[in-house]
Amino acid sequence: MNAPLDELYFQWLYGQVADPNVEDPSKTYWDILRRLFTKEFVWFVPYDGNRIEDGKDLRQEFIAECTLGHVELSWLRIGCSMLELMIGLSRRLSFVAEGEPLSWFWRLMENIDLLGYNDAHRIPKSQVDNILNRVIWRTYDYNGEGGLFPLAYSTEDQRKVELWKQLNAYVLERF
Repeated sequence: MNAPLDELYFQWLYGQVADPNVEDPSKTYWDILRRLFTKEFVWFVPYDGNRIEDGKDLRQEFIAECTLGHVELSWLRIGCSMLELMIGLSRRLSFVAEGEPLSWFWRLMENIDLLGYNDAHRIPKSQVDNILNRVIWRTYDYNGEGGLFPLAYSTEDQRKVELWKQLNAYVLERF
């Protein structure tokens, strides 16, 4: 990745879910969100590639909004980060279930046990990695507990269900 471009992009992504102008460490999330930004989401369940594309589409929006002009194709083709995936999912949730993408993003953070961590109250990198690996490799519970879309009443193993179907089941059950 191109470091200066990556940093600009990360700051732009941060601004999608938090206020970059806040200086109080108890209300900033640079550390935890950077960890999500540096962790690639790997998909292996059919159709989850579509959610990857939702996340990667943010790059085109960033380029257009920041009027960057020419950007190397290799940068556009790199894998999708967990941060991109979750912002993309929060936008889908906003469309399907209404509400603001910002609120949905933080609900997803809560669902994977990362809510409440900020720059004043940090979580060890190894613990973040364990949580993100649990989500990526789907080592969460049958009902999705520990994943992005936990269900109270699951009729199928959420570890084997594409994220789009999980998202819709979550919305139908909870909202």
